[in-house]
Amino acid sequence: MADVTIAKSRIGSIDLLRGIVMVIMALDHVRDYFHETAMVDDPLNLETTTPALYFTRWITHFCAPVFVFLAGTSAYLVSQKRSKAELSLFLIKRGFWLVLIEVTVVTLGWTYNPFFNLFILQVIWAIGISMVLLGLLIHLPYRILLLVGLIIVFGHNLIDYAEADRDGNIGLLWDLVHRGNFSLYNLDANHVVIVVYAFLPWLGVMILGYCLGKLYEPAFDTAKRKKILLYLGAAMLLLFVIVRALNGYGDSAHWSYQRNPFYTFLSFIKVTKYPPSMLFVCLTIGIALIALSFLENIRNRFTKWMTVYGRVPFFYYVLHLYLIHALCVIAFFLSGYGADDIVSRQTPFLFRPPQFGYQLPIVYGIWLIVVLLLYPVCRWYNKYKSNHHQWWLNYL
Repeated sequence: MADVTIAKSRIGSIDLLRGIVMVIMALDHVRDYFHETAMVDDPLNLETTTPALYFTRWITHFCAPVFVFLAGTSAYLVSQKRSKAELSLFLIKRGFWLVLIEVTVVTLGWTYNPFFNLFILQVIWAIGISMVLLGLLIHLPYRILLLVGLIIVFGHNLIDYAEADRDGNIGLLWDLVHRGNFSLYNLDANHVVIVVYAFLPWLGVMILGYCLGKLYEPAFDTAKRKKILLYLGAAMLLLFVIVRALNGYGDSAHWSYQRNPFYTFLSFIKVTKYPPSMLFVCLTIGIALIALSFLENIRNRFTKWMTVYGRVPFFYYVLHLYLIHALCVIAFFLSGYGADDIVSRQTPFLFRPPQFGYQLPIVYGIWLIVVLLLYPVCRWYNKYKSNHHQWWLNYL
């Protein structure tokens, strides 16, 4: 979503992977608006979920970490064309711009509330703040920056122990920095902010993505890069399995034995996204690195389609929110709801009553419609952006 690549030559595997996870992301957001239990139950609740519903939600956990990680990688690629000072300024400006867009355009897309009674701080906000900080940190030597990223990703769960005995809100600043997890804060009598993504753990992911960009320097051997990506990804997955099996550090939500081995496996892979735990990052980025290794130099009709989405991530992200919500409004009225049902105290989204929704197969059908409708628009914008070089296009 926060693509910062402006160089004429792009890395196809990066755009491809980003496009794939963006299409998957749309599935989760379609589920939010159209699934019958989305507003009343957690799809990862092992007491009530089904395997199909569980994996519909679980697979989308890869989206945010891949977005953030590849945003860092793209920033490194830009550094090959710009000075450190130029890149630093660009990242800082782009980051603040993303935060502004999050609390205005993106929040409106989620809520359809023109009075902005609710501000939502999600992935765009986290990417924005992380970009600002990365813009300051890139002046550090490469190895020091890599060390900072590793310390954040592998060490931030130590903070969990300080939070363990703190129920409810623990302070706006603290939730902005580390916890988040849908914490609500009243700004005044009529305005509320919900902090979903805390930025510190995501900053670590972006820094590691930036450092990975070194593998994509023009002089770097392709075969060697693919091997390193494969080995790094496999090592992260192995670390995930070992540390997760110990059921201690690395994730505040421990796994447990369930009613059968399959549901025990579901408990094992149910790792914490808000904030992203060390094990969450090992699992998602580990698989992403392996995917980058195998996706390099693959060219077919499917990859061509996915790459279109991956080349215009921010444009796609904003557009898909408004499209999904617009389809929800249409379904809302077709289902017999009226003006009295537009606002509900139980959901933050207008035109989305808690009892509204469909079964999972219909959700998948709507998802496919959304993805197909977005393709020609994204293809047009990709061509427009490729043929025009106005400065403001770097911010969209």
